Amino acid sequence: LSEKYRNDENKLINQKVTFRNPANGQIVQVPISAVATFNYSSTYSSIRRLDGQRVITLSSNLLDGYNANEIVTELQNEMSSFDLPEGYTYEFTGEQQQQAEDMAFLGGALLLAVFLIFIILVTQFNSIISPFIVILSIVFSLIGVLLGYVITGSTISVIFTGVGIISLAGVVVNNAIVLIDYINLLIRNKSDDQGLSSTDELPYHEIKNSIIEAGGTRLRPVLLTAITTVLGLIPLALGINFNFFTLISELDPQYFSGGDNTAMWGPMAWTIIYGLTFATFLTLVVIPVMYWLAYRAKMVFVKRKSNGISAL
Repeated sequence: LSEKYRNDENKLINQKVTFRNPANGQIVQVPISAVATFNYSSTYSSIRRLDGQRVITLSSNLLDGYNANEIVTELQNEMSSFDLPEGYTYEFTGEQQQQAEDMAFLGGALLLAVFLIFIILVTQFNSIISPFIVILSIVFSLIGVLLGYVITGSTISVIFTGVGIISLAGVVVNNAIVLIDYINLLIRNKSDDQGLSSTDELPYHEIKNSIIEAGGTRLRPVLLTAITTVLGLIPLALGINFNFFTLISELDPQYFSGGDNTAMWGPMAWTIIYGLTFATFLTLVVIPVMYWLAYRAKMVFVKRKSNGISAL
């Protein structure tokens, strides 16, 4: 049909259909209206498939002041009580699907980072207990990150917050390593001074005094390390910017804060700040306690083992 007739229903319905009459074998032509009828209805302009399954995609944009994750949570609550016909399913895609994939990748990266840190610590300390105590500082930092975001009410960026957590895992262990390494050093020195063949032969009060002495001696280095790291990240977290070239040439820094970079790197910086601040104080308190409890448990096991050998 000519283009001008393509939207004319009468022309379309009167188009001839050619077929062979089975009664006499002759070729005949009849209008479409003789074998079919038509009516107006709503339908899909196209049929889309994903992995061989028919799909329908619904999308929308958010108004200002609304959070995508909160809206999706409300939709999930509504859909959970909705009975779908047999053979129908639904899932949230787009930004939510991408976030889920990013979270899975970052979660795997965090586990790999913790595993590599643990292997390095086992090699350094030649022990299993000390690395486990150090890894606890990573758990403390994660608690600090969650508390920081809850208290400030900041929005969590999946990608950059995840990158910040992975970076944080490598930073917070330094304080615990410094503290535990110095405790081990004091214990070895006291054992050598008393001419003991093993540190396990030291009395309990010597171990306890070594832990207390190490905590007091390493208090300042641990705090200074954390404070300098936090202060160095504050400009990145706040998006503080200045023009270095105009500062030198014209003594005009052209200072300003904010910008597009803050939305990207700000969550990562705040993640490290929250986690490091919280983990530092817990490290100074909990790590020595965990070391003391681990040592007590170890000595109980050693005594039971030696008593069993003696009985044999």
